[in-house]
Amino acid sequence: MVTNSSTFYDSDLSRRPLLSEFRNLWEYRDLIALLIRRDITVRYKRSTLGVWWTLLNPLLTTLILWMIFGQFFRFDTGDVPYVVYLLSGILLITYFSQAVIASGSAIVNNSGILTKVYVPPEVFSFSAAGAALVNFMLSLIPLAIIQLVNGVGIPWTVVLVPLPVIAMLALATGIGLLVASAAVFFYDVLDLTGVALQLVSYLTPTFYPISIVPAAFIGIIYANPLFSYLDIFRNFMYGGEFSPAWSFVYMFASSIIALLLGVWVFSKSWRNLIAVL
Repeated sequence: MVTNSSTFYDSDLSRRPLLSEFRNLWEYRDLIALLIRRDITVRYKRSTLGVWWTLLNPLLTTLILWMIFGQFFRFDTGDVPYVVYLLSGILLITYFSQAVIASGSAIVNNSGILTKVYVPPEVFSFSAAGAALVNFMLSLIPLAIIQLVNGVGIPWTVVLVPLPVIAMLALATGIGLLVASAAVFFYDVLDLTGVALQLVSYLTPTFYPISIVPAAFIGIIYANPLFSYLDIFRNFMYGGEFSPAWSFVYMFASSIIALLLGVWVFSKSWRNLIAVL
């Protein structure tokens, strides 16, 4: 049992793994919405441009990579303008990385609140990932505009974009909960996670076409779960077609397994997390 003048965490409190966590997310949905607004507001509080950085940051990154790989090296992406191919990849990978890091560090960053007020810890991890989702949805606006300007258009399949986006939220939240469970004991886990995310991003064809990958390494690209998410997202966002069935199976299976595993591990370790905090 961990207590202070205003906090009460019952170490004998009965929890049903998975069910208790998902029930808490529903019961505290209003708090989650409030925390998402807080995260977005605080993030840009001292910035002159404020939330506009959500749109400008990926655009500036795209501009730099477009100059290097689209003009100097001239990657061939077929009928799709390289700037559209590039920006779509950057947006999705950035969304994933931000969601994992934010969710993974949420428990440590909110330790002051958790030691003063009773709040289910998983609420902070989920709200952090939710804030990354909001940023990503806003960043789709410039992508849609660039598609129209470059004559790619917006196909009807764009209405199906929420499928890979929500699946990625589940994947990132699950991984984030695993990271959060370890980060409380070993803060260096957050830095190691950043390195791992960078490696995974390079193994995902965000700025390079898969056609340039040597045959000996193509299996590694396909084995990377993020490949299926990105392929489905691109096909829905501007391709106007469906990815192969195996991509959907891989995407949904990886997202469900990651979320259930993350919640399960977190449910088994939450008492120790509070005790350490």
